[in-house]
Amino acid sequence: MENIDIGKKVEKYRKEKGWSIRELARIAEITPSMLSQIERGLANPSITTLRVVAKALDVPTFHFLMEDTPTADLVVRAGQRKKMVIEDLAYELVSPDFTGTLGTAILQVPPQAASSEKLLAHKAEEVAYVLEGKVKVYLNDEAYVLEAGDSVKIPAQMTHKWENDFQQPASILFSVTPPAF
Repeated sequence: MENIDIGKKVEKYRKEKGWSIRELARIAEITPSMLSQIERGLANPSITTLRVVAKALDVPTFHFLMEDTPTADLVVRAGQRKKMVIEDLAYELVSPDFTGTLGTAILQVPPQAASSEKLLAHKAEEVAYVLEGKVKVYLNDEAYVLEAGDSVKIPAQMTHKWENDFQQPASILFSVTPPAF
């Protein structure tokens, strides 16, 4: 929790409202001195104080307690994607990692390759979009041929697999929630 600066967040929300320290202090019914100390990081507010400040600012209290993520960590350059190769399949992470509640990757399926021998299920829900090529997706006992521009939603626990029995490689962009491999 080292990236949390409650005071800076209070100041940011206060300034977004166009309020002075005195105005927010009056609305929140705390002293301007206390509010100034909180904003400058010289005092940590009690939960009670944080709640009244949050209510005055019309911001959920938990927003003040969330860690800040450096924005540079959110950008993934095309040539710097994390890659994983499993047998003939290659995965490139589009999201920075598979932490959090959503992960996105590109699956490269070469001709005459499949994601598994048999249908598998997992706890994650997926949405997949075919970027290029053609690929067969098995959903339970049904098979569907998807071409570039086609997409599919795969509910959690549904058995499925990808298979490319065509002549060209296929690229599939997919998002998974929660991230699971």
